[in-house]
Amino acid sequence: MPTLLHLDSSPLGEASVSRHLTSEFVKNWKKTNPNGKVITRDLTTSGLISINAAWIGAAFTPKESRTPEQNEVLALSSTLLAELKEADEYVFGVPMHNFGIPSVLKLWIDQIARAGETFAYVDGAPKGQLTGKKAHFLLATGGVYGAGTAMASYNFVEPYLRTVFGFLGVVDTSFQTAGGAAALRQGADREAFLLPHLEEIRAKFAVN
Repeated sequence: MPTLLHLDSSPLGEASVSRHLTSEFVKNWKKTNPNGKVITRDLTTSGLISINAAWIGAAFTPKESRTPEQNEVLALSSTLLAELKEADEYVFGVPMHNFGIPSVLKLWIDQIARAGETFAYVDGAPKGQLTGKKAHFLLATGGVYGAGTAMASYNFVEPYLRTVFGFLGVVDTSFQTAGGAAALRQGADREAFLLPHLEEIRAKFAVN
């Protein structure tokens, strides 16, 4: 059964541009995969916290040697890992916050980037363990940061996500950005702004 992991990281709820994009993606994915399964994870309500010394100690303790307390420390991380491994495909809604990814998405990455789980060292070199997966990143940015623009060098979202997921073995990635979303706060028509981005998502599924 094809499985899609759908993750959102915007705190804006219905006002979020990236959530509208992922919703459209999921709707079209379901049409293409009528027998598929969708796992939905809202990172803003998942109780994510920063990793600490206890977490690090538990993560680097062999499974068979962990105490019940250490297993409890890793419980959320293990749940997130199970979702990640079960899915064949991922779609992320990612707004740009201060030129980077939202803090909740970084917290999630810290929970799933675990040695022996999503990456390992083979002959001294890192090797990603999430092979054969596909990731789609649907971004929303207040300004315009596309290649060739004056602000392109300020965009740390796509380079970071491409790097960290590549490290974990996910090299089949796509990025779509709804740039200039700040115009919505200045009275721009929301439907008109979203339409070309929604049509771009629909077109991808029409081709496939």
